[in-house]
Amino acid sequence: MSQQDLTADMLTRIRNAVRNDAPYVNCLNNKLNRGVADVLCEEGYTKAHDVIDDGRQGVLRINLKYGPRGERIIHVIDRVSKVGRRVYCRMSDLPRPLQGLGIAIVSTSRGVMSDRRCRQENVGGEVVAIVS
Repeated sequence: MSQQDLTADMLTRIRNAVRNDAPYVNCLNNKLNRGVADVLCEEGYTKAHDVIDDGRQGVLRINLKYGPRGERIIHVIDRVSKVGRRVYCRMSDLPRPLQGLGIAIVSTSRGVMSDRRCRQENVGGEVVAIVS
């Protein structure tokens, strides 16, 4: 059975791994998932990520980050735009999770970026996920 929404699968794997205090999580590798992993790393929610060659498309390994006493950095990670209902926003209408303490991950014509960076570059796009 083929999967329809690879990004939702990646977010669910991250959510489950954080709940189990796993040091890393393996996800399917594609361009959007790499972009989401880049944004999570830039914003400080994960340590790093790399692509492991498996003879096919590769596996995206994301190293998760925890606080100094083991507390979780990622509390909520939700998919906003789904296969059946895409959610697009202008720069002025982008969500501001937790009044700026969380981030919205946005897929734009200039690549995948956080809502803060979208406001800096004055660009909108498809809201992929919200992380806080």
